[in-house]
Amino acid sequence: MYPHRQGRHPYRHGVGGDAESGELMVMIIGYVVLALLLVTVVAAVSSVYIGHKKLLSAADGAAVAAADSFTLAGVAGSSGAPVTTLSGEGVRAATSSYLNRNSSYRQLPGLSIGEGTGTADGRTAQVTLTAVVHPLFINFLIPDGIAVTATGTARSQLTR
Repeated sequence: MYPHRQGRHPYRHGVGGDAESGELMVMIIGYVVLALLLVTVVAAVSSVYIGHKKLLSAADGAAVAAADSFTLAGVAGSSGAPVTTLSGEGVRAATSSYLNRNSSYRQLPGLSIGEGTGTADGRTAQVTLTAVVHPLFINFLIPDGIAVTATGTARSQLTR
């Protein structure tokens, strides 16, 4: 009357055990592979993001250093304050010097000073840097890395 008392479980099919145990194992393996794939993608994207932030920090620091390399121009009017001026060559030289002093060339592979580096108005230093970032775990998919660009600006101004 009670099948489980007769030595046989009512939900078992044959000697091999539960019929769904194989399906459950495939589903667990699938979820583990999916989770590992998700972790790999998040780590790769995060490494590119961190590389861009390092490059942006270097560009901002170089722009501040370049803005500090101003020269004083003539006084505007008879009682005006002296005016700061920047040159494109001075901005590029200050940028190169800053990057050499801070070992940025060793920390950021493929670092170079971009075309937009200079000054448009003679008072604002604009520094554009490019570098190559290699994402974690998927270097074999992108052996040349991902090129990133960052631009920093700084303005020199005299105040009393």
